[in-house]
Parts: sequence; C-alpha cells; structure tokens
Amino acid sequence: MSFYKNTCEEFVDLTFSNAPAPGGGSVAALAASLGAALGGMVCSLTTGKKKYAQYEEDIQRLMASLKDLTREFFNIMDEDVENFLPLSKAYGLPTTTDEEKEFKAKELDRCLKLAVAAPVKLLKTSCSSIPLFEELTQKGSKLALSDVGCGIALIRSAISCAWLNIAINVNMIKDTEFAESLRKECTALVETGLKKCDEIYETVDKSL
Repeated sequence: MSFYKNTCEEFVDLTFSNAPAPGGGSVAALAASLGAALGGMVCSLTTGKKKYAQYEEDIQRLMASLKDLTREFFNIMDEDVENFLPLSKAYGLPTTTDEEKEFKAKELDRCLKLAVAAPVKLLKTSCSSIPLFEELTQKGSKLALSDVGCGIALIRSAISCAWLNIAINVNMIKDTEFAESLRKECTALVETGLKKCDEIYETVDKSL
C-alpha cells in the first residue's frame, strides 16, 4: 500500500488510529516531501521572470532536484512502513524455551536493523536537500522567500523526527559495533543539519 496516495484526511485518520503504521517516520517523510514541494513552488514562481533571468539555469536545476526529492520522500514513507512490519511481528514471537528466546533475540536484532534503515535514509536525504534551500534564498523570487523558510522548517522537522526514530531502534540493537557506528554517523548529521537549517531560517526571517 502506498500511503502517499491516500487523501490527506485518510492519512491523518489512519495515523490517528491504533494501526501500527503510518507512524512518526512516515509522517516525517511526508513533512519532508511538503518541504521539498515548497522549494519547488518557489522555483516555479521564479522561472521565466526577467528579474531572475541570470539564475534561470540554476532554478531549472533546483526544480528538477526538488521534484526528485519529493518522490524520494514518498518512497521513504512506504519503506518505513514496510520495514516496521517485520519488527512488529518479531515482538510477538514466543519465548517459552531457551531456543525460542535465542531465536527471538536474533530476529529482533535483525528486524531492528531493518526498521532503522528508512529513518536513516530520511535523515540523509533531508540533509542532502539543505543546500538547495540555501541556494534559493539567493536566487529564488523574493516574493516567495517566506516559502523557502517554511520549506526548510519542514526539512528541519523531518531531521529531528528521523533522529528520534533512529534512536529508539538503535538503542535496542544488541550488535553494539553496528549500533555505535550508526549512532555516531547519525548524530553528526543531525547536529550539522539542524544548525544549517536554523541558519537558513534565520536568513529568511531577517530578510522579510
């Protein structure tokens, strides 16, 4: 099932329900997609304008990149749900015998590693979008500058949410080498990403 094909109302109602998915990861990916779409809107409002003719080639490049990102975030929405379902089932495995306990422990670790993959992808993809918004603050239509700020605010939210979804899984992974390596990589991305988002937001805010 592709959750991004739901109506807004359907998606919200399903999120509101006791269904295991969509959850925070999928909602964060949707927010990131909307952020990228706002960036794309700024490009659409800038292209063809004489005032910004010198940036036309750059705006077309940014528009294409942001379009690709909206689709990638859609894919992450569904991937997050698909990767969580095996973990949900693993929690229900029996633990009556020692063999069952050992199998469940191994299966949980495997499924936790799978479940963390989509949030990690969301984090990395969100961070990769930041330079596009930074460029738009300089080359996008000033009449839509507030939308650049709104877009980067949504990207920032997606980064924060991605980290929470990473942390809750990685903190339960028994493979300490894997867990520590991933935690170190992701905390560095989050720190840098949030700082850059804040700088762009502040630039927009001061320019309004």
